[in-house]
Order: sequence, then C-alpha cells, then structure tokens
Amino acid sequence: MLQGEKKKLKTFVFIDASNLFYGGEKSLGWKIDYKKLLFYLQEKYDASHIFYFGGVEIHNFKYNYQKDDTVPISRLESYLSDLIKNKGRELNEAEILLVGRHLQRVRFYLKLLKFGYRLFLKPVKMYDQEDGTTKRKANCDVDMAFCLMKEKDTFDRAVVLSGDGDFLPVLKYLKEIKKEVIILSRGPRTAKEIKQFAGSDFRDFEYLRELLKMKEK
Repeated sequence: MLQGEKKKLKTFVFIDASNLFYGGEKSLGWKIDYKKLLFYLQEKYDASHIFYFGGVEIHNFKYNYQKDDTVPISRLESYLSDLIKNKGRELNEAEILLVGRHLQRVRFYLKLLKFGYRLFLKPVKMYDQEDGTTKRKANCDVDMAFCLMKEKDTFDRAVVLSGDGDFLPVLKYLKEIKKEVIILSRGPRTAKEIKQFAGSDFRDFEYLRELLKMKEK
C-alpha cells in the first residue's frame, strides 16, 4: 500500500428489519426501493455482505429449528401457493386474503435474494399478553447478535441498520477489538444509548429518503 493511501475496509452490513422498518412503510412515510438500498450500501461503504434479519408468517409450514438457520423461502412460496390453490375451499375469505398477503411478503423476500441480500428469516410466533391480547413476534435479535460475533474476524467495519439498545454490548465489544461500527438507523427508532455509543458514526436513515425512495408508478 502506498504511503498516504487509505486502507480499504472489508465491510459487512447487518439489517434488523423489525427495528428499522417497524410499523411498515406507513410508519416510515415512504416506500423503500431495496435495490437502491443495496446499491447505496455497496457504493457508499463498499459492502461485500449484506445480511437481512426478519420474520415471516409460515402457516404451519414444517420448519426445522435444529437444522435450518433460515426459513427456506422458495419452498415456503410453493407451500403457501398450494395452500391457497388446494385448500381454498376449506379457508374462509378472510383466511385466503391473509395467506395471500403473506405470500406477497414471501415473494418480496425472493426479490431480496435475487438482488443479493443474504436472508436470515425466522417464523413469526404468537405470544399471549397479560391483557389477554396476542402479539406477533419473530425473535431475530439473538440471531443478528450471533452473526455479528460469528463474522467478527472476517470484517473490518460493520454497518448496522438498527437502533435497538439490546445490541449495545456486542457493538461495544466490536469497537474494543478495533472494528469500525457505523449505525444507520431511523432517529425516532434509535435508543439513546445507541446514539451515544455511535457519536459521529450515527447516520439517520430518514435523510436517505430522496436516495432510496421508490418511484411511484
């Protein structure tokens, strides 16, 4: 390397979809073009790996927690398509609409795969609340934290798309072992301790609206 030439940092991106895009595009206020997001991360940070952690509704699809790191999305698409086609008579109209909506989400994930994202998808589970209501949740935080630690020796810089304060211990450790950590997250969805940790390495996702917004048809 020539004197004065800056070392090229090997960069991995880690996307916590549930935190970054909580409430969907209605909460965000604009539709994200995920191809543009991928290109932005590659061009801005020279990212070589872009990991996406999220949840997916599987409707009794057989998922093996012991063998699989992620829901096999192509097989899930076939399963949901067959569910609508073959069991449509057994499902009521609301159930068919629900499965259809979740099938569209699966096809969205298949697009992400084609773009070049590496998906880690967990089944959405139902949890009973103390007030008698149920909450849908896919616990991906541990998976993302594990991946950050597992890959720590293969990257120089981590770009983390999440403002979840639960990641703070892992992020602090990465910085202690001389890894560069950049937080790219929505300001209102970012924990105070994460902003304090990141300092000048915090980037507000909201400011990327014009770069990443999907064009309306």
